[in-house]
Amino acid sequence: VQLAESGGGLVPAGGSLRLTCQLSGNIFGNIAVTWFRQAAGKEREFVGGVNWEADREDYADAVKGRFTVSRDNVKKMVYLQMDRLKPEDTAVYYCAAKFSRDVFKRLDNNYWGQGTQVTVSS
Repeated sequence: VQLAESGGGLVPAGGSLRLTCQLSGNIFGNIAVTWFRQAAGKEREFVGGVNWEADREDYADAVKGRFTVSRDNVKKMVYLQMDRLKPEDTAVYYCAAKFSRDVFKRLDNNYWGQGTQVTVSS
């Protein structure tokens, strides 16, 4: 399974961005996808995730109500819509995949993309 993120950039506080995670390779059912982020000097942290059927989502408290994860299994894409961005959202954003029936939050045993930088100016 390979993953590739895109859509990062520089945005003013209060603005929006949509990140895309393109999945390829040996893709079949029960692949959950989660977005993580890592700010400079900090540990990688859970942002939000969705299960294969897209009927279950979970979000970190820091982004709940502002970020939305969605997926298109035909296109093999997962999206992270980020609204009302704050300077503290500045980080490298990674998508990760795992063969799991439910949303996952752990960092281990995942397939990872290369990351995309999001910078929110104040």
